[in-house]
Amino acid sequence: MLLNYLKIALRNLWKHKTFALVNVIGMSVAFASCLLLFLTAWNQLSFDDFQVNRDQLYMVYEQSGPTNKSGAMPAPLTPALRKELPEIKHATRIVSGGRLVQYRNQEFDKNIQYVDPDFFAMFSFPIRKGNPATALNSLSNVVISEKTAEALFGKTDPIGKTLLLRQEEVWKPFVVSGVIADAPENSSIRFDILARFEAYPEYQPNKDQWDNQFHTVYVQVDPKATEAALKQRLRPFVAKYYANSILNLKRDGGQPDENGDLTSLRLLPFRDLHFDTEIGGGNNSPIKRSYPILLLVVAGFIVLIACINFINLSTARSMTRSREVGMRKVLGALKQQLVLQFWGEAFILCLIALVLGGLLAVSLLSQFNAIFRSQTSFDDVFTPGLLLSMTAVFVFITFVAGGYPALFVSRLNTTQILKGKVSLGKTGAVRNTLLIVQFAIATFLIGCTMIAWQQVTFLRNMPLGYNESQVVSIPVGDRINGRQALNLFRDKLVQQSNVLSVTGAYKNFGRGLDGSTFISIVGFDHKNRTVRSHWQPVDYDYLKTLDIKLLAGRDFSRQYATDTTTSVIINETMAKQLGEKNPVGTLLNVDENAPPMQVIGVVKDYHHESLKKTIQPNTLLISHDWPIAYILVKIAPNNVPATMATLKKAWEEVAPTSEFQGSFLDENTNRQYQSEERMSKMFISAAVIAILLSCMGLFAIAVMMMAQRTKEIGVRKVLGASVGSIVALLSKDFLKLVLVAIVIATPVAWWMMAQWLEEYAFKITIEWWVFALAGLLAILIALATVSFQSIKAALTNPVTSLRSE
Repeated sequence: MLLNYLKIALRNLWKHKTFALVNVIGMSVAFASCLLLFLTAWNQLSFDDFQVNRDQLYMVYEQSGPTNKSGAMPAPLTPALRKELPEIKHATRIVSGGRLVQYRNQEFDKNIQYVDPDFFAMFSFPIRKGNPATALNSLSNVVISEKTAEALFGKTDPIGKTLLLRQEEVWKPFVVSGVIADAPENSSIRFDILARFEAYPEYQPNKDQWDNQFHTVYVQVDPKATEAALKQRLRPFVAKYYANSILNLKRDGGQPDENGDLTSLRLLPFRDLHFDTEIGGGNNSPIKRSYPILLLVVAGFIVLIACINFINLSTARSMTRSREVGMRKVLGALKQQLVLQFWGEAFILCLIALVLGGLLAVSLLSQFNAIFRSQTSFDDVFTPGLLLSMTAVFVFITFVAGGYPALFVSRLNTTQILKGKVSLGKTGAVRNTLLIVQFAIATFLIGCTMIAWQQVTFLRNMPLGYNESQVVSIPVGDRINGRQALNLFRDKLVQQSNVLSVTGAYKNFGRGLDGSTFISIVGFDHKNRTVRSHWQPVDYDYLKTLDIKLLAGRDFSRQYATDTTTSVIINETMAKQLGEKNPVGTLLNVDENAPPMQVIGVVKDYHHESLKKTIQPNTLLISHDWPIAYILVKIAPNNVPATMATLKKAWEEVAPTSEFQGSFLDENTNRQYQSEERMSKMFISAAVIAILLSCMGLFAIAVMMMAQRTKEIGVRKVLGASVGSIVALLSKDFLKLVLVAIVIATPVAWWMMAQWLEEYAFKITIEWWVFALAGLLAILIALATVSFQSIKAALTNPVTSLRSE
């Protein structure tokens, strides 16, 4: 019997090729899109799932006042936590320290992290060779990853081998005491080499300093201890060890948080680390949890539209098979047999679409990863959890897409069928509702796409207060002294007419090709209150190179010896924070053990951070105690390729072992908005797919509806109706549904995008015309889809139409 059902299903699908083709194409595209989006979301949502102790792991962070958060901790904090809080089972400090490794006179670029020995007990990175309990007992020991072991030592056993790590421009020997498994791609903590935290160069001068915060702290809490109880225990701990900080905040009029605390230590669950964009992320760029959830929602929208097409077409086509159903019922077919047969046809179509969709997804994977800058892979497909989830989704889709039409057909009245008096009845209302849902989703996606694109364009085009189009940023790297490289590079380019000026800085603008981004904030007392400022060590010609406007005072000059020791330039926001009427000449006691620093100039505010943030106080200084990490070169706008080639050649002469990674500042700043760009591209792609699928379904429904109204159209033409009036009559019902969809989608899209824009300090204003345009696009697309078939029906010879009836 099942074999006969299969034969009948295949014959019916072959007989109605248009119906089958529309459904297969629609479902294939939906399955391919859903699969790619689902895998991308799965990769993000499964971050750190491999960590066995994940539910007991927390990142410690500090909160001052209602909103100020910092994940940087002082060196003595972890020993104090171990001493005061028995609920903490393990704790480790983690800090990144350089990237250069040397073995047998060959240099390697590796991710070096300094940790405490508890690291191996807390995190699920198995030790392949060596003893995790003793691997970092010595300050001269290191544990290396499997890939690093292979890169440095090949097939040779690395245990006991000596390698060199570059620390503060000095090569120091370390002995390999263990080999650890490589960190998975979806790990928030990544490393190539692990060394003892006490071996970090900055540890000794800061081991007892509570006011120098430079590393992260992770703790593992005893399973018997509750998070709420531990939070309560942290309050007296803060009162004891942060007493001076609390006094300073009281003196400066600091605002308490929701618990009444001026400053507090809090715990960020490790499971949320990857999705915390303020202090989280680990070694990966953090994203909001809403991003992968949004991917799943969009995937669901696309599949829903495809299912609606399937249901509408199946229901409409059932009218052409009504006599078949009637005859089967007369011959004794049971209701469940009819349901099984029609659901079986739906299952076959969905199965074919799934196979084709899978092949389509595989072929588009590389382009998908390139467009959305993702690391989606099909390796995860065969993991039990994901495979079970995908199977469940597929079965659900087949039941939704094929179940309703099958039940509808099985309930048709046999007598009415054989008399030829079957009508769609309530099915028309269901069809209209589903069409409204389709176009509501499409309109929603169009509106969201337009707003997201407007915001990204706004961020890219907003004046930043400095020259971003003519300035090239070159990361120095760890293979050469930054200040030495700057001086040599400047000398190499002094005769180049296309090079207008050269300077250096400790921090970059945006995110360069080296992928690094960091900030440095310094706090000090001024007139009995605490002042905090971003700290930007620079070199001569910084303002000139970047075209930053000087409002008062002067620029750094080689004619003043004190400019390299005790002079600073501040921005407008910093000047307001100092509260000085004329800030030029103001003395700042930044360090009690050093002479005060004098403000020699005030510059106009410029955006030294992402536009997601307001402009913060910023201080420029020239100090040989800080490294030069980036060289900035202002070039002439003409013949840019030749100038870039000149810069590359000069760099290769100055630093032959370092890769040239020069990029324009506008490129760097644009990289700050990659998540927004991905979101806008995702919406655009989803909107296009949703519109195409909706149009396919609408077109097929229009074909069937016109076929059912053939006699009516013929009669109207005989009675003198014009082609235009007939087209308007046939199209208006569909357009009414689209208008209802627009009314439903507009407020939802408006509210959602308004919430999204709240993340930005600088943002666009949502205008009414955006949704008017989105609605107009939806109407025009629907009209174009329906009108083609309407015109065709209206132009048909009425004699032919009436004869066919």
